[in-house]
Amino acid sequence: MKKLLFTLSIFSSLIVNAQSINLMEFATGLTSPVEITNANDSRLFVVQQNGIIKIIQPNGTINPTQFLNISSKIIFNGERGLLGLAFHPQYSTNGYFFVYYNNTAGNIVVARYSVNPTNPDVADPNSEKILLNIPKPFANHNGGSIHFAPDGKLWIVTGDGGSGGDPNNNAQNKNSLLGKMLRIDVDATGPYNIPSDNPFAGTAVDGADEIWAYGLRNAWKFSFDLTTGSAMIADVGQGAIEEINKMPISQAGINYGWRCYEGNTAYNTAGCPAQSTMTFPIAVYDHSGGKCSITGGYVYRGSQYPSLQGKYFFADYCSNQIGILNTDNSIIWTSAYSGNGFSSFGQDSQKELYVAGVESGKIFKITTGTLSIHENGFSEAIKVYPNPASKQIFISGIKGKKTTAEIISAEGRKVLETDNIANEKGIDISGLTSGVYFINLKSESFKSYSQKIVIK
Repeated sequence: MKKLLFTLSIFSSLIVNAQSINLMEFATGLTSPVEITNANDSRLFVVQQNGIIKIIQPNGTINPTQFLNISSKIIFNGERGLLGLAFHPQYSTNGYFFVYYNNTAGNIVVARYSVNPTNPDVADPNSEKILLNIPKPFANHNGGSIHFAPDGKLWIVTGDGGSGGDPNNNAQNKNSLLGKMLRIDVDATGPYNIPSDNPFAGTAVDGADEIWAYGLRNAWKFSFDLTTGSAMIADVGQGAIEEINKMPISQAGINYGWRCYEGNTAYNTAGCPAQSTMTFPIAVYDHSGGKCSITGGYVYRGSQYPSLQGKYFFADYCSNQIGILNTDNSIIWTSAYSGNGFSSFGQDSQKELYVAGVESGKIFKITTGTLSIHENGFSEAIKVYPNPASKQIFISGIKGKKTTAEIISAEGRKVLETDNIANEKGIDISGLTSGVYFINLKSESFKSYSQKIVIK
């Protein structure tokens, strides 16, 4: 009996952790979304791997007009296509943004574009200025994540060039731009300038001037956590181990270890430098449970869900699970969300988090059912009853009009939605199976309230 109780205790703990995350469908109808970002305003910009960038409005509607279409310039298959987007820190005044794609020859290209000066929802397709054009020996391992750091420099992560096992040893070769974190100054009259504090810039030390860090295999998304001043890099493993790296933004010249090590495990150490010269990941996971490929995300720094503060969100592409890295570097996994293939996370201008499903073509907002009444903007008199419930639930304390109720399953799926609910008017839940759910209330002023409910 003691053994049975212990097992149930562990199971309940895992369920509680999984239930703290809800995926709210935000937008649908996209094609292979692989990046989500913002231009420091209320819009979301979604990069489609097929060469098109689309704008999503705050209510989840997608602009019918494309922001940018460079499909004729790219090759779109497998891991190749349009992969990255970053807006210049002074985008509101200079209109510059930067993209990362594979051109028709398969090369990695980083280019600058400009927004249309009279229409902020459309870019100028003829404004391209190519900064980098890096040849690749193989089709896979293209990297593709780009971000501006607080100092205004553009950081660019590249894959090791492809194939398996890095046969050309690109990641450890400091004269190759493949398998690297690059850092360049884009405020230049030419293609770009080299920041003087790059580790190999202007010295006799062997290494390309553009390199900031090296030893990466195929970092599929990185981000900055400015609260801690860290770079968070998710690097896809060879065949056994996925890894998460965290290092201060100010620390240059880091060797993350590939091809010598996969995660913390030796892979091919022939000709490698001493292990003590390398920086190893803060967290790893293996391929058990159908896992195969990490998708990097962000540390949550929004304000709507205080319980998520400081947690790093990422996903595994094959298992369709979202991972949560706690501040002690332990990992919690949600249940699987089948049919998505999580390809990218993103932030809006308020640092709330979103995740993209490349297979479903949907964007989801990450929410939780742990908002307190004092934090959600509704009256403290809100009450959902009975709880547990079986046939109907009632809500009292609603003061405004146009309040919507959504019921979310423990796996984060929306199972019921009712518009314009009235004070103490019943909501029919007879069609839902027994279990734990969350009810989310949204008012016309975008205030929200969440509560866990039990249906019996």
